[in-house]
Amino acid sequence: MEDAYGLGVKDIEEEGGLQGWQTDRTRAPVATKIVVAGGFGVGKTTFVGSVSEITPLTTEALMTEASEDLDDLAPTPEKTTTTVAMDFGRITLDSDLVLYLFGTPGQKRFWFMWDDLVRGAIGAIVMADTRRLQDCFPALDYFESCGLPYVVAVNHFEGSESFEPEDVREALTVPPRVPIVIMDARRRITVLDSLLALVGYALDLTPE
Repeated sequence: MEDAYGLGVKDIEEEGGLQGWQTDRTRAPVATKIVVAGGFGVGKTTFVGSVSEITPLTTEALMTEASEDLDDLAPTPEKTTTTVAMDFGRITLDSDLVLYLFGTPGQKRFWFMWDDLVRGAIGAIVMADTRRLQDCFPALDYFESCGLPYVVAVNHFEGSESFEPEDVREALTVPPRVPIVIMDARRRITVLDSLLALVGYALDLTPE
């Protein structure tokens, strides 16, 4: 299967299959870094875990009473853990392209880590929840200010109202050039579509 940019998704649904670069050592894969950002509880850990071909590294910690005044749990009342450092996963796209995914912590008190996590990345996924779009503004401002290519991935939660991409673009005042995708972080194929959109967009902005 190929997307509009000609990027094939080869063998990504076959667990444990060898890639061409694993059997031919003269074909080294191109390794790229992707950052997954967004507000608290928007689904970043789920996003990384849905597509990672390795057991994802997570830094989830149980939430305590100390965070009650800091983290708004109203939209996600069943959430009991939070990322305190980063999430990490890996996915092979096509045969020679490997993406390393780094999920950022969402709370403001952890933003000091972002500069280190973003260093060397080719682009970012900014996840958004239409029930609280304002939570993704800090990530949008950050990537706009540093000039890193990004796409907006709207994580559609069950029971929430559906919106068209252009409605989200208008609400967030995202520039027309930035792709916006509607996805479900629990569904591998929609996460892959989001990553392909970002890789294609980044390649368009920074051709070889």
